[in-house]
Amino acid sequence: MSVLDAFRNDGKRALVTGGSRGLGRSMALALADVGCDVIITGRTQDTLDATAGEIEAKGRKAWTLKADMGEPSECEAACRRALDEMGPIDILINNVGNREDNVTIEAESLETWQRGVDLNLTSCFLGTNIVGGAMVARGKGGRVINIASISGLIANRGIAGRHYETSKAAVIHFTRCAAADWASHGVTVNAICPGLFMTDTNKHWNKIRPDVIQAIVVNIPMGRTGEPEEIGPLAVYLASPAAAYVTGAAYVIDGGYTLW
Repeated sequence: MSVLDAFRNDGKRALVTGGSRGLGRSMALALADVGCDVIITGRTQDTLDATAGEIEAKGRKAWTLKADMGEPSECEAACRRALDEMGPIDILINNVGNREDNVTIEAESLETWQRGVDLNLTSCFLGTNIVGGAMVARGKGGRVINIASISGLIANRGIAGRHYETSKAAVIHFTRCAAADWASHGVTVNAICPGLFMTDTNKHWNKIRPDVIQAIVVNIPMGRTGEPEEIGPLAVYLASPAAAYVTGAAYVIDGGYTLW
């Protein structure tokens, strides 16, 4: 096997939550490039169908599941359906997450807090519990990749909604715990901690709070935001045989922002 062959995953099946747009779409397409058939979840059928078409154009199978993964009952149902109807699943990317509410700690309601935690943390737990748990039970190994954030390592300035930082920090430590528990089963569990990527969500933030976005950009040593397709190769690595000895790691990809 050549080095490049070690990055392929021909015939493997992957589930990418929130895979119809943004970073999820980029990772789903990257996995298809290296041989994976891909299941994607999302909240809008139009974007699901569009991304599924892109996956199929690469010669791979694609399945879509319309679900709000931030709603625990929908998340659980989608994960079980993916296993029952489209499984077995070899690679799981728990990608769902967002800062949907910009509200201060003292003004945040319990309902808003819980919604943010469910979207960013509970969805990760349920995916790992159900789909990752099935990998353990099957006994053939597997890959779990949790999309955390540099916000799990720092407290952002000029923006509220601290359920986001808190949840992403928990995702990083949950990753370590699952990695320790499942290493002997051949299931690796790693996290990716993206910095500022120009997804649709951050394009929206740039419209309503350009001062926040620009304050981040001026503190990125590379002097620019990331492009969504730049995260794909890292996901491919962590999902591949090349990363067989990597588990419990949290990979920062932020243009150097967290160096200062």
